[in-house]
Amino acid sequence: MHKILIVDDEQKMRHILQIMLEQRGYATDQAATADEALRLLEAYQYSMVITDLKMPGMDGMELIRAIKKIDPDYPVIVLTAYGSIESAVEAIRAGAIDYITKPFEEEKIIMTVERSARFSELVQERRIRREELAEFFEFQNIVAESQQMLHILKQAAMVAQSPSTTVLLLGESGTGKELLARAIHFNSSRAAKKFIAINCAAITPTLVESELFGHEKGSFTGADKAKPGKLELANEGTLFLDEVGDLSLDAQAKLLRFLQEREFERVGGTTTIQADVRVIAATNKNLKELTDQGAFREDLYYRLNVFPLHLPPLRERRADIIPLATFFLKKSAMAMGKHAPQITEEARQLLMRHTWPGNIRELQNAIERAVILSPDGTIRPEQLAFLASSRTPPPLQPEPFTLPAHGINLEQLELNLVRQSLEAAGNNQSEAARLLGLTRGKFRSLLKRLRGFS
Repeated sequence: MHKILIVDDEQKMRHILQIMLEQRGYATDQAATADEALRLLEAYQYSMVITDLKMPGMDGMELIRAIKKIDPDYPVIVLTAYGSIESAVEAIRAGAIDYITKPFEEEKIIMTVERSARFSELVQERRIRREELAEFFEFQNIVAESQQMLHILKQAAMVAQSPSTTVLLLGESGTGKELLARAIHFNSSRAAKKFIAINCAAITPTLVESELFGHEKGSFTGADKAKPGKLELANEGTLFLDEVGDLSLDAQAKLLRFLQEREFERVGGTTTIQADVRVIAATNKNLKELTDQGAFREDLYYRLNVFPLHLPPLRERRADIIPLATFFLKKSAMAMGKHAPQITEEARQLLMRHTWPGNIRELQNAIERAVILSPDGTIRPEQLAFLASSRTPPPLQPEPFTLPAHGINLEQLELNLVRQSLEAAGNNQSEAARLLGLTRGKFRSLLKRLRGFS
């Protein structure tokens, strides 16, 4: 049930509104002054506030501004005398959602209240959704057990607290760059504002500037009306530029100017627009090489490269394969109504041996496909047979080892190799043994002999 706070210094007016609203199923509270209204707003939650503008002490306009400081989304309807439309317009500018002129008709009041009630519901739904997203993208909820990813998440958590710092995410396709970008946004002071993503590679060079900066009516063929760009829409929030290495040189020049001056003009426009936006860029290309080739502006590269984070491919963070596979398994099994899913040991070994050229995206798709092929949701090697047909690059041949003139600590070298193999294998001893070219028995003997293992 919607609860409405009525604020008016005239007791008769409050009573009339109370009867009208309660007859339509709304609950109400009353306040004779703005100060009393603010005390009630601190103690209780209301769907909206209906307030008169002219009151002794703090007037309705001041009350609106005070309410907006408490919650910018709070719906406020103002009551104004006939002929005082200028005051109503001023109230709308101050943050009121609508106004009602006195003397008022009951049906008009109810229509206005119903509109505001729907708005209040949308605000609440958006707030709940925002809270759910913030919880989902909390750094501790991101699946990661490898030391490489835990270190990256720690750095990302630090830069999230610096809401104006430009971040550059580097890594192969499918390594989770957009997920990390969203986590940085939702763990920053910009979380309540928009996160807007744009894939620079998916937009034709002729339209990318319009998408980023917007355009004015008639600025090019097909521009039949003015349109704000992504930078404008992301004001006070975060703009995620995926595949930034694919931007044209003209678009790069305009982006550079925005990063330097925090202002831009729409395509075909002359009005300078300012925007407070954190830019997070991502690419799977080597931007330094592109700058050497003249395909990417060097000054833009240094503007973007303020806080770089390199996401390693899945083959280099094998400790994350099984935890990620388990996460995707539960998600897919739940969506398909298959209960108690699990991955057999043989299937786990198959997952650990695969090189995952498509990274996390390939793993997610593989698990979803395997769940579809499984009658009960349990993944066995036969459900992963399609991985065997995937191209696996030949193993890299190590360079011949040359003993340094000063010698080496062989035991320490063995210890480091064992630790690295266990981390790469996600603590799976059979897989770690395979990586070192040993049998499981020999690997276990090596563990017992080396210091730091029992």
